[in-house]
Amino acid sequence: MKSTSHTQPPASPVWAWLTVALAGIAAPALAMLLLANTPGSAPLAFVGGPILAVGLMGVGMIAAAAGGRLWVGVVLALLTGAGLILLARALGMPALPHPLSIALAFVIASLSFAARGALFARSALDKGWWIAVFVVAGEASVVATALAQPGMLPDWLLALLPAQWASVAIQTALTGTGTRAASSALIALAGTAAATLLVARLLPRRWPYLVMFTAWLGFSALVYHQPAPATPRADIQPSANTMLRTPSPLATSSTPTLSTLASGPLT
Repeated sequence: MKSTSHTQPPASPVWAWLTVALAGIAAPALAMLLLANTPGSAPLAFVGGPILAVGLMGVGMIAAAAGGRLWVGVVLALLTGAGLILLARALGMPALPHPLSIALAFVIASLSFAARGALFARSALDKGWWIAVFVVAGEASVVATALAQPGMLPDWLLALLPAQWASVAIQTALTGTGTRAASSALIALAGTAAATLLVARLLPRRWPYLVMFTAWLGFSALVYHQPAPATPRADIQPSANTMLRTPSPLATSSTPTLSTLASGPLT
């Protein structure tokens, strides 16, 4: 029997790579530009977690599925994350308070997303990138809803999504005390990456899928019961009276006012 480790990656159409650029690069960059140029909108540092997480997911997962290689998704996702950070800095985001924490969150999230894309490529061949597109669209819509309407979605739903895990970990590094405070999210991302790679390695055996789904539910429970501490964030919707809301802990919630932030260091 021919080893799957030497199987050639599926050929992907140009549309697959255009989708990578659109979903993982153009969309997050456009979101940053719109927020930076909208009077009264939230500072980029307060909404950077969700935007960066969607960028990493879009590039990492779809690129790995389109290229059929784990490393393709990881490398392109990390380059995208670095590029989006540079864009945010150019648009006025302050210097990163925890650069090592950001780097750690980027590496683990990129690996987790790329692992899923690689599995799609192995299991669905040249159609794998389509599966990745649908998964990215679904998770990105939930993350965007949690950002725009804090408290609208239940905590248990947010705890199920790796994209939200990445969002929490990155946001904690941007405006909190570093990714150690979001250790449950990082553990969940790393654990699901390992379980996903196990499934991809053992294909066409089906029993590893049980391991993967069990791990996913277990890590979701970990994130739900040990959420990251509240980090300062602002509402992206401008308001005449206030720009702050109090979303759920999994949506990086319970925020102080902007005047409080201006008067002292973050805690």
